[in-house]
This record gives sequence, C-alpha cells and structure tokens, in this order.
Amino acid sequence: MFNLSWGIVYVIVNFSLFLLCFRLFGKKGLYAWIGVATVIANIQVTKTIDMFGIAMTLGNTMYVSLYMTSDLLNEKYGQGEARKAVWFGFFTLLMTTLIMQMALFFTPQEGDFAQEPLEAIFGLMPRLALGSLSAYFVSQFLDVRLYSWIRKFYPKPGQFWIRNNGSTMISSFVDTLVFCGIAFSIPVYGWEVWVEILFTTYIIKFVLTAVGTPFLYVARTFKFKDED
Repeated sequence: MFNLSWGIVYVIVNFSLFLLCFRLFGKKGLYAWIGVATVIANIQVTKTIDMFGIAMTLGNTMYVSLYMTSDLLNEKYGQGEARKAVWFGFFTLLMTTLIMQMALFFTPQEGDFAQEPLEAIFGLMPRLALGSLSAYFVSQFLDVRLYSWIRKFYPKPGQFWIRNNGSTMISSFVDTLVFCGIAFSIPVYGWEVWVEILFTTYIIKFVLTAVGTPFLYVARTFKFKDED
C-alpha cells in the first residue's frame, strides 16, 4: 500500500518538475530534461519494487516523460526540433554508458566503498545496455513520426490529447517490445514470464501517459518572450 501511495506522489513530483524545467528554461529546458531523464530512467530500471502483488522496475515515469518532451517539442517547435532532441538523448545515454563502463575498469584504492555499488548500478549486462539503447532509438524516432502523422488528421488545438496519447501509447509498446526482446531472453525466463514482464511494463506506461496529458496541456500554454 505504501508503494502505491508513494508512487502517486512520485509521479506528481516528476511531472511537476518537468513543467518547472520548461517554465524556467524554455526549449533549452526540454533538451536538458531529455538528457537528464534518459540517464535517470536507465539507472532507476535497476531497482525493482512490488505493487499490486506484481514485481516491476522503476524508471517508467521518467521514460514516459521523454515521450512527453518530444511530443511537446513537436507541438510547439516542429518535427525537426523533436528529432534533434531524440538524437541528443541517444547521445547522452550512449556517452554515459561508455564513460561509466570505462570508469569501472579503474582499480579502486584499498578501502574504497564506491566500486561495488557502481558495479551494481552501471555494470549491467551488455544485453541489457543494448536493449535500452535499441529500444530508445527505435521508439523515440517512431514517436516523432507518429505524432506528425496523427497531426495531419487531428490538427486542432483541442485534439492535442489524441496526438499525444496516440503516438506515445503505440511507441511505448514498441519500446517495451524491443527492450524485453533483447534484455530478457525467452529461453531463460520462459514464455509466460516474458509475456508478463512485457504487458505489466506496458500497462504502467499506458496509465502514466494518460496521467501526463494534463501536464502537457499546461506546458503548451507557456509563452516565452525570446521565442515570440
């Protein structure tokens, strides 16, 4: 019960900070959020919690905020800016993975306390890192394209929720499918466990996407003098 209550607070704080980052720093804040959220999401995914009797990983809230960011960039600044932000996020994730893997190779000083925790967090299996990078690359670019495509059919301001939810819910399923397909081997985990991981993860993202929509409507109203 605590995890559920704390999870609601956690989601509200995450999405509120997303709004604040955009309000304070404008378009640059969205790029900064992409970089920070990409790294945080992939650190949080190493922690598992129990909710509704189901084991799940953290990181989904931050990951959904990445779709929110790319959709907001697409809505206010165009597809080109959204695509550029996706490349920036991919570079950030790749850079962090490479640098931290290299850092782990240093021989720690006797009495060092950081090596083991860092190995536990960043010493991920190559398959897990590959799954994360591949899923991000495929799903984020798909989200940008889908958002622009859906916008052709639902261009009105009041139809923003259709564009956002439609593109994100499809893209997040592809993201979950790619990640689980690479990171979790069916022969190792079994078909039933693999399917459970796939759908529970996607359902969480589905719900978080809907929850994040009102925050995006607020963000869309922000205006900045230097962008007029």
